[in-house]
Amino acid sequence: MNANNLLQGAIYIAVFLACVKPLGAYMAEIYEGRVPRPVRWLLPLERGLYRLCGVDPAEEMSWQNYAVAKLLFNAAGLFALYALQRLQHLLPLNPMKMAAVSPDSSFNTAVSFATNTNWQGYGGETTMSYLTQMLGLTVQNFVSAAGGMAVMAALIRGFVRRQSATVGNFWTDMIRGVVYILLPLSAVLAVILVSQGVVQTLKPYAAASVIEIAQDSRGKPMAGQTIALGPAASQISIKQLGTNGGGFFNANSAHPFENPTPLSNFLEMESLVLIAAALCFTFGKMVGDVRQGWALLAAMTLIFVPMLWLCVASEQKGNPAFDALGVDQRPTIEQPGGNMEGKETRLGIASSAIWATATTSVSNGSVNSMHDSFTPLGGLVPMALMQLSEVVYGGVGSGLYGMLLYAVVAVFLAGLMVGRTPEYLGKKIESFEMKMASIGILVSPACALLGTAVAVACAAGRAGVSNPGPHGFSEILYAFSSGANNNGSAFAGLNANTPFYNVTIGLAMFFGRYWIAVPVLAMAGSLARKKFVPESSGTLPTHTPLFIVFLVGIVVMVGALTFFPALALGPIAEHLLMIGKGA
Repeated sequence: MNANNLLQGAIYIAVFLACVKPLGAYMAEIYEGRVPRPVRWLLPLERGLYRLCGVDPAEEMSWQNYAVAKLLFNAAGLFALYALQRLQHLLPLNPMKMAAVSPDSSFNTAVSFATNTNWQGYGGETTMSYLTQMLGLTVQNFVSAAGGMAVMAALIRGFVRRQSATVGNFWTDMIRGVVYILLPLSAVLAVILVSQGVVQTLKPYAAASVIEIAQDSRGKPMAGQTIALGPAASQISIKQLGTNGGGFFNANSAHPFENPTPLSNFLEMESLVLIAAALCFTFGKMVGDVRQGWALLAAMTLIFVPMLWLCVASEQKGNPAFDALGVDQRPTIEQPGGNMEGKETRLGIASSAIWATATTSVSNGSVNSMHDSFTPLGGLVPMALMQLSEVVYGGVGSGLYGMLLYAVVAVFLAGLMVGRTPEYLGKKIESFEMKMASIGILVSPACALLGTAVAVACAAGRAGVSNPGPHGFSEILYAFSSGANNNGSAFAGLNANTPFYNVTIGLAMFFGRYWIAVPVLAMAGSLARKKFVPESSGTLPTHTPLFIVFLVGIVVMVGALTFFPALALGPIAEHLLMIGKGA
């Protein structure tokens, strides 16, 4: 680690932490039904959407009705996006005459964007029409993110309400999340990105002449080049803010038309974590004790900072095999040093490693470098962050309710230690809550590990591996960890655009999203029906440093016990082989 790396990391963390309180307080106002004055001009849009959808915003729902509304809405979006891809060759706004997407890839992409995963087994500029990108993918970026935030709001109401049969209204929560949070922030960011050179146009792809005649991959002379364009800025802004991650172009935010300048890179990196971190303060504000929100944020940050340090340090150290060959990997004024494979020279090591750590701590998955080219320990960091159920900030809404599941487990275990019924925020944590928390915590690891086991055991799974040995295993483990935890990033050396991976990863994404959201809503309904228990001398304080450390220990312990054997076969084994060759 050098001073430049430390400074970039410190500035990055300081900026998004500084935004937590104002943005978190603003979002609390929205979910409590109060529209702040600066955005009241959007009230007609909110009311118009209620009329269009036939929704009564004052009507309350039980947790069962809330869950059914969410599942039906997501199912409708999934089928609509599938149909849009299959029919795009017949629809307008397809200037490059893109063909219909294959059935298995359409299924995978539809599930991916409906679940807020945005796993992409295809190249955006060579596969999707402008209409599919805008009406399909961008719309799902908004509503899938708002759906996760709606589930979070319902769980918070479960803690706040007393002897209530309802947890809010899904349609109201989702529409307000889009109209007052995601839409304004995305519009502002999109305008800034356009000012930096991110493309936003409906014109056909541009044709450019080359200065020197070259040959294409088939050896034919190439006198010109086609430059992909499109309405990119509007999708990129919400892909970052909504922890979606799906790139308009295949290279994602390593592409100069998605991420052209240092300012665009910094803003896109900050946008990764912005809303997810601020929702911790929203939680504290809505439950009436902001210390609770700060405690959750502190627990997340205590995991994030050392993982960020490990990733940056591993990439800056480089490959010891090069040292044995006499290659100078030290950073100097003339070179960045370290492991620059798979990284943009205009962005460097620190920016690439910070992005990789942030995008996998939240369930975003966008990239500005290729994670498959990281060192074994550098690549272990994004993989491990996903395998912690992406509760270190996590997806918008889903990260917070995932961390609250761990908090429930933590207070339950603490209660067992002192021999009394555990309580969290004035509600007794009993067997039903523990069952729902257990399901929510274990579903993603089960999907990731079962999917990996099936892939390595069958020929169709092994056929996609381009790097045999520990790294090939890491590619498969990373893919299913990414899908099951709704991240979407990849070790791109794995050829995952095959019927086998499109179907299996699609199923991992589906179960990894909804088999957690439904138990969370069931817990919200159970908590809302409970009486409030006044704090007593035997109540465990859940805002203290002791509880924060205990919570961090629970998260890390569950992740380690679940995934360490698999990590030992992949990145850890690869690291040992690497340092052995460098010795």
